[in-house]
Amino acid sequence: MKNIIVSISTIIALALPTFASAATWTIDPDHSNIGFKVRHLMVSNVKGSFEKHTGTVEIDDKDITKSKVEVSIDTNSINTNVQKRDEHLRSADFFDVAKYPTMTFVSKKVATAGKDKLKVTGDLTLHGITRQVVLDVEGPTKESKDPWGNIRKGATATTKINRKDFGLVWNKALETGGVAVGEEITITLEIEMIKK
Repeated sequence: MKNIIVSISTIIALALPTFASAATWTIDPDHSNIGFKVRHLMVSNVKGSFEKHTGTVEIDDKDITKSKVEVSIDTNSINTNVQKRDEHLRSADFFDVAKYPTMTFVSKKVATAGKDKLKVTGDLTLHGITRQVVLDVEGPTKESKDPWGNIRKGATATTKINRKDFGLVWNKALETGGVAVGEEITITLEIEMIKK
């Protein structure tokens, strides 16, 4: 009987580090930015961001490829610093926020891509359409304790999508050739996380 108890205790002791290696982190919206840029009138880039977003990241320190990411973005919170343009982007011509108030990203695969670099593959749902995208990630950083005792990490992620793949097809032809709004969107996420 004593041997059985010792064996069970040994199994539990060996299993605990496996469970303890994964930690859940909450994305801090006050210190994170989800931004984008798109070509405008074929001559410059317009930048914008989404002011409201939530998300969690499960980081497995023993096997980073077992980590997971989930992010939800309020499309109504789009901000390009031009009110009239933002209203147009919220309309049915673009995001149609009344019908599609959120976009989401859910990771499906995490792979290493060099020192402190990852490729995170997942499903991006935007405008009612889900497509697979790959985020190029730098980080996550080492843990840091803030002045209030919170443990934090950070990461930067980038990807490019074609807006037409998500049903965002509005455009206008220019007299000089080309179109008013480019199709390729560059997305950059500057993320700061707090350990739960």
